[in-house]
Amino acid sequence: ARNIHYGVREHAMVAITNGLALSKLKGYCSSFFIFTDYARPSIRLAALMKLPVVLIFTHDSIGVGEDGPTHQSIEQLASLRAMPDIDIIRPADANEVSVLWKYIMKLKDRPVVLVLTRQDVPVFDRTKTSSAEDALRGAYILSDCEGIPEVILIGSGSEVQLCMGASEILMKEGIRTRVVSMPCWSLFERQDPAYRESVLPKEVKARVGVEAGSVLGWERYIGNSGEGRMIGMTTFGTSAPGKIAMEAFGFTIENVVKTVKEIISKPVK
Repeated sequence: ARNIHYGVREHAMVAITNGLALSKLKGYCSSFFIFTDYARPSIRLAALMKLPVVLIFTHDSIGVGEDGPTHQSIEQLASLRAMPDIDIIRPADANEVSVLWKYIMKLKDRPVVLVLTRQDVPVFDRTKTSSAEDALRGAYILSDCEGIPEVILIGSGSEVQLCMGASEILMKEGIRTRVVSMPCWSLFERQDPAYRESVLPKEVKARVGVEAGSVLGWERYIGNSGEGRMIGMTTFGTSAPGKIAMEAFGFTIENVVKTVKEIISKPVK
């Protein structure tokens, strides 16, 4: 009897969760990610009042599938990232969720939107990658090459697996590749400049970002010199099974590999 069944009332749901926080209770609420549009005024007030509420939203992309464009989140990540004093977290696997959940539970001065996928995602073998604890820095090197990378693949959420799959192919072909998991922009921006430079060195301009949402804002990490490329959404989605929808919009390992080869074949300016 600790959960309230709100029905289809996202604005009221978040408003009541804000009230719980004002009553010194740790409240959370949850719905589909697309319905943050209904909840936005209450989410904005949570950020404005610096309330440590936990807002969990699932079904975060075109991977929702047959529900169609009305239920497929496109602009929601970008628009929420534009809001001050709130952390938007989109973890790549269960280990990142676990580490970041501990961070969320300790927060006292800001709300968090935890954005989760509908699709199955692999749990990365942390004996072969960096520790999930590094997710606490907002972005971190998940896998790396020896020496200076020729290309950096940056992903969030369910698309990190595409970066990892592409990296495996590219490394076998002798292309030095770094994979960066970026679950939270705002956490990364709060790190010191030296750390941010160590993850995304300015000298490596060949970068490919992969996220099944609006590309707006990604230029700060991909660059706008022409040597970076974003695999993201510039249109609404489509009604099709999730896997087919993802493939139709280029969210495949093969397309990540192809995109890398296109940009590294260009002379660096």
